[in-house]
Amino acid sequence: MGNNSPNVKSVCMDAQDIDRAITRIAHQILEANKGADNIVIVGIITRGDLLAKKLKERIKEIEGVDVPLGALDISFYRDDFMTHFAPEVHSTDIPFSIDGKIVVLVDDILYTGRTIRAALDALMDIGRPAKVELAVLVDRGHRELPIRADFVGKNVPSSSDESVRLFLEEVDGVPSAVDILEVETGQRAGAAPLQLKKGE
Repeated sequence: MGNNSPNVKSVCMDAQDIDRAITRIAHQILEANKGADNIVIVGIITRGDLLAKKLKERIKEIEGVDVPLGALDISFYRDDFMTHFAPEVHSTDIPFSIDGKIVVLVDDILYTGRTIRAALDALMDIGRPAKVELAVLVDRGHRELPIRADFVGKNVPSSSDESVRLFLEEVDGVPSAVDILEVETGQRAGAAPLQLKKGE
């Protein structure tokens, strides 16, 4: 896979697996909502928004509908940003009303559920959707809050001393994959920052 980092334990999804999962999730969203007429897609920055774009494109291929796409920055809604988090400069970009819409919230890895809680708080400050559905590429377990995804690409059992990370070719410069890595001492099991090359 072009990744020689010693702390990579396994590759649980390759580029084809990711592509198939996005196609499957797109079909499931359309089936669950009887089409795409009232759907908007909102991806959580920094990798959920990249997956959301792929999902929007796949839905257009399948259904012929150009679903509105937005990006949600949850930096200041996180419950740990005062103690563990140095917010990067991002901005929420949702150039449409979510009132009365079915919002499909998209993230890469579902872990404790705290990111999704923060995203829900951020969404409710923006508008009042009819419904919020959650689509994730990977559910790795270890929930700390009562949050469950509606659409899951793959369930990946993991231990708390492992990090499950999505790498995308367009931002990381390596073949797209979901890797399971050992968490280094002093590090947190979080998402990979953008432009972090595998092996660095």
